[in-house]
Amino acid sequence: MEEIASQPNPYTLPGDENITGLLATHLRVADLYWASEDMTALAVHAGEQLAAARWATGDRPSPCGLIVFEGGLGLVEAGPNLHGPATALAWGPGPGETLVVWHLMTAEQFTGGVPVPNPAAVPPLIAIREARLPVTAEPVLLDALPAHEGMAPSRTIVAALAAAWHLMEQPQLIERTVQEPHRADGRSLRRAGLPADGVSLLALRRQYTPQDRDPDAGTDQRTYRNRWIVSGHWRNQAYGPERSLRRQTWVPAHMKGPDGAPLLSTEKVNVWRR
Repeated sequence: MEEIASQPNPYTLPGDENITGLLATHLRVADLYWASEDMTALAVHAGEQLAAARWATGDRPSPCGLIVFEGGLGLVEAGPNLHGPATALAWGPGPGETLVVWHLMTAEQFTGGVPVPNPAAVPPLIAIREARLPVTAEPVLLDALPAHEGMAPSRTIVAALAAAWHLMEQPQLIERTVQEPHRADGRSLRRAGLPADGVSLLALRRQYTPQDRDPDAGTDQRTYRNRWIVSGHWRNQAYGPERSLRRQTWVPAHMKGPDGAPLLSTEKVNVWRR
């Protein structure tokens, strides 16, 4: 590993050394996550409805992390007239009061399947751009994120990351398991001074049953004579000591109303399912 690191990398441009060094620092201490395809789809879908987000340490599942999204998050601007697929995101503290979010593609996507002269010089994941997000006490509007070096952060990408972080806090919706490294891989990681804690696997639970009582319904004891579909949405949920704190919680689409009652029809019903 050290021999490879000491060799000049023909796939970096002049001036990239400091950026590469910061990314390497983040990845050495990053907690690892893998989002299944259905979790990825929900993160993108829910992110579209997320108006604002915070990027402070307490709002992240880990101070530094790397999450691979199965199926990818779509194309992202990587330069003038240049776009690349964002398959993974890594994050860590940046200069000033910022969080750096690295957008990464796989080596196969980078090379297009074409053999390269020195395959060892091409890492499994390659950074194609960075986004610098302000770390503030209050949420920042996702439609008003500041640009860095002339490029504003991709709203779709950073909103999906924020949504994934919120969803990871909902164990009734997201199943989280840990895949430990094989024994030999674990020994290699520890010899290199790298974490060997395994990868957190994130997936939607097979069944999710919302609470019978809607916390927003009030106490008027209303009786409903119809059923209707409630679209998935974010709720600013109370939690913590005496429910004094607030966090964004995703409420999945579900049916409301008494069993057997007529279903109210609308001109258009959007259904998102696994």
